[in-house]
Amino acid sequence: MSEIAGVRDHLARRFAGQRVVFWHDPEGEYAEDLTHLDLPGVSLIQVSNDEYGVKNRLLHGEPTGKFLVYRDGASPTGVANWLLDLELAYGVFTADRTSLIQNDLGLTADGIDEVLRSHEKFFRAAKRTQALKALLEPDDGPDRLRAKMTAVLLGQQEHSLLELTRTLLIENAAGGTAKFKSVADQQLDEFYWGGVERIYGYTSSAASIDDFVLWMFQQAIGGFRSDRPGGLRNIQLDFNSMRFDLRSQSALATLAKRVASNISYASTIENADFRDLVSNDLFEEVDQKIISDLAREVAARTATAREVADVVRKRKSSIWAEGYRKLYAAIESGSELLSELSTLALTITSFDDGLDRYRRQWYRIDQLYRQFVYAARTSDHPKPLEELRGEVEKFYANKFLFELGNAWQPHVDAADKWRSAVLRPQTAFYPEHVAPITKGGRNKAVVIISDALRYEVADELGTRIRQEDRFDADLDAVLGVLPSYTQLGMAALLPHSKIGHSKDGDPVIVDGQRTDGSANRTKVLSAVDGKAIQAEDVLSLSRDELRDLYSQHQVLYVYHNRIDATGDKAGTERQVFEAVEETLRELVDLVKRLTNANATNILITADHGFLFQDTALADAFYLSTLPQGDEIVTTNRRYVLGRGMKQDTAFRTFEPAQVGLDSDLEVQIPKSIHRLRLPGAGSRFVHGGASLQEIVVPVLTVSKKRTGQRTRLVNIEVLPESDKITTGQLVVKLFQTEPVSEKVQSRTVRAGLYVGETLISNQPELTFDQESSDKRDRYQNANMLLSQDANDFNNRAVEFRLEERIPNTNQWRTYQKALYTLRRSFASDFDF
Repeated sequence: MSEIAGVRDHLARRFAGQRVVFWHDPEGEYAEDLTHLDLPGVSLIQVSNDEYGVKNRLLHGEPTGKFLVYRDGASPTGVANWLLDLELAYGVFTADRTSLIQNDLGLTADGIDEVLRSHEKFFRAAKRTQALKALLEPDDGPDRLRAKMTAVLLGQQEHSLLELTRTLLIENAAGGTAKFKSVADQQLDEFYWGGVERIYGYTSSAASIDDFVLWMFQQAIGGFRSDRPGGLRNIQLDFNSMRFDLRSQSALATLAKRVASNISYASTIENADFRDLVSNDLFEEVDQKIISDLAREVAARTATAREVADVVRKRKSSIWAEGYRKLYAAIESGSELLSELSTLALTITSFDDGLDRYRRQWYRIDQLYRQFVYAARTSDHPKPLEELRGEVEKFYANKFLFELGNAWQPHVDAADKWRSAVLRPQTAFYPEHVAPITKGGRNKAVVIISDALRYEVADELGTRIRQEDRFDADLDAVLGVLPSYTQLGMAALLPHSKIGHSKDGDPVIVDGQRTDGSANRTKVLSAVDGKAIQAEDVLSLSRDELRDLYSQHQVLYVYHNRIDATGDKAGTERQVFEAVEETLRELVDLVKRLTNANATNILITADHGFLFQDTALADAFYLSTLPQGDEIVTTNRRYVLGRGMKQDTAFRTFEPAQVGLDSDLEVQIPKSIHRLRLPGAGSRFVHGGASLQEIVVPVLTVSKKRTGQRTRLVNIEVLPESDKITTGQLVVKLFQTEPVSEKVQSRTVRAGLYVGETLISNQPELTFDQESSDKRDRYQNANMLLSQDANDFNNRAVEFRLEERIPNTNQWRTYQKALYTLRRSFASDFDF
């Protein structure tokens, strides 16, 4: 809006209520613009020593006309001004910039004119002025006006000190200065720093954002303790707000790294006990210190598994946690593994006892080892785990793999037939798991066969599936075939009466038919109206295409291969646990796609398991002897096929009939966990032998029901110990009513004290994820600090709220609440 346009608007508003307007323009600033006023129905009179004539025209000549009486230069005073009586009657308009702006803004509070004069430059930009007008309230005073002017310069609507500071800190973290410079250019920086001093307590003879950041973090290090009246509560509350609000969390993390470097914070906690730092997440160095010390104590067995789990759980709420999530996961699984191994008694009384104890208990050691290695290998910072990794590898290989293999081998040696009373044979998979579903043609079945899906992996897969809405999964096991390798294991899962090797070992034949490849497997399955298909082909189909495929067959066999494809290559075998993680994600996705295509009965199984250790094997784990026989058809690291095989104490030799094979090839298995050393082959990942890890094969039955149990968040109760708030702090006890489980998931909430919709406290976030069945472990406290704004609401009702984030948004909704009354005495002013 140009100045003359502003004058015109003001004059138009005056003429709406009166017929004569007197305009004094002492400097004659607007004399040349008079012809541009364009005021309809208004006559212009320029006074030029003709006051009597003007007065006569106004009162007698045209008593009903509208007139703008303009006088430039100095006006006569007192009785010398013949127009004085009319000017007093109608008032005098002056077009000085301050008056125009104040009238345009509609502000009337005392001191506004001083602000406008001090910041005349601000209002020269019409765009800025219009943006400001949208924020103003009629009763805004000087301070609020300046705050809103600052907000306009920062390009935002929020004008509180918190929001102004948040924007400036975000800019500072990004290395920018433009926004703060614009505030300084408009002479509003002094106002900002005055507010920072008055409200936050920061003072400096040379205030700057950099210096303020350093001061702010130093106060946080000291716990915001202060002898200042009122303390440092406001900066404490706003500091926490900025750190945990998604809008500024990243910026505050950047600033924290800068401050930590500037003050060499790491050196100040070098000799601290990590246990004293568990509740401190101010700087990233705290997590680094905790991880280093915790990993060292786990390796030395001076921290219990329970203590480690408690530390890891508490550190999940750290703002730095995501960057160290894998390190914490590795330490926790490594701690549990070493704890389990310290009391593990690997005694086996029979063949069936070994199978049963592995599937119920001992598989967990393999699972923990996998979780440890995966987290350690994929972490960005593996160095803190070096000592722990050495201990885990040593104990897993020697205390578990080697000793378990030796305890199990005598029962393999004594087995006249490869069969068990506790596990049905893998060759009976179709008649005992698939046929009961499809019997009579009423139901269809989908079988997902994931190559080398070890039993412990299937256990975790079942957990992940059960965490989905209305999904259930039950884990069983079968006794895998010998040798435990892909071609034989895949064939065993097909419907058949007889199974055996062909003359040269592979392909494996069932009922006279080849079983290698999808086409041959489809031929075998055609007898039961079935089809074989690769998992990647299923994943490439649309929902309608998959529904059509599912409807056309009674049985669908889906073949998935990532673990074995990775582990069976020397160049990638160390990445096998990464392949397991990808497999878990892919199989959950595959299950969801199939159920969306109307599949209701899904079985997930494998051809075999595997042995794996991440470190290079010692020579003692290789056989020094080679297999001997009349004709050796196949030599693998964990099995040999041949005719006229010579007995050797290093091998367990089976006749084909002993292992249920209809062929003339004998099977030799290296004892325990030993391998044959073969040129060009990997050695860490192996299968084909008779170890429990290789031959306890999972069968996971998955179902999705229309009315099945949905996943839900854990419940939290608020347990007030009083209904009054009498000091500047309030501790509210919160109780997680049940343990977290597959169907009951953790809940994260933020707490706050409100009067109406006015927040008068900090907003701590709390995560309830305790799995313990002991109620004592499921209590947490919300420590609430009242802001200075709370003083305005004494003797008022206060609402304590727990809020949870609305999924996929940055908005929050009320979850639980409790009512209090704020009753603070004068003494409470000194309680902080």
